[in-house]
Amino acid sequence: MLKNPIPKVSNHLQYRAIGIIKAKFIPHNSEQLNRGFLTDNKGEKIETVILGKALSLLKKHIDLEENYFWIVYPKNKNTQNLHLQVSGIWDPYQLNDFSNDSSKTNFSKLLDELDLKDNYFSVRGELVFVNTQKKEFVIKICLASNPKNLKNKNFKLVIKGELSIEILNSFVSLDVMRDGNSLKLIDYEIIEKNFSIKNKMKN
Repeated sequence: MLKNPIPKVSNHLQYRAIGIIKAKFIPHNSEQLNRGFLTDNKGEKIETVILGKALSLLKKHIDLEENYFWIVYPKNKNTQNLHLQVSGIWDPYQLNDFSNDSSKTNFSKLLDELDLKDNYFSVRGELVFVNTQKKEFVIKICLASNPKNLKNKNFKLVIKGELSIEILNSFVSLDVMRDGNSLKLIDYEIIEKNFSIKNKMKN
């Protein structure tokens, strides 16, 4: 079975920020392979850290001269400064138990079959800020299952696009595309309105 690089959500209020990007990884130096840049086919560079699980894959299987589909977690402080953490490498034939005789299969077509594409990100979290003048907004994402216990595990993503201030504090699911070092809104769905207010009432 073809492994989906961005799995379906298991819970309708599941937080996440995950994407897929085709690029070449260029480490800062050969002694320290876990830090460097992902460089796409336009030559755009994104500051990148390779997380532990992906680092062993990189050392064993990856040719640094080649492009791969990287599964990444995005972080940023503004819309011009994207930082990526690599959690995995999507290669259905080399790195998974998906047998196929052809090594020349078009990975972009495989992504289409999964309703995904290069530079796509799935972001789910709470809309905490809307800047109507700059046409950007901020989503808060909790990495812990119990957000109260681990406040330092929360982070915020700044995304280009327009959302109504009327849906502030709602839990939303976003389809986002990377454009250079920016994340741009393509589509969204409101999962639960007044999410943070309801949470405070529960607690």
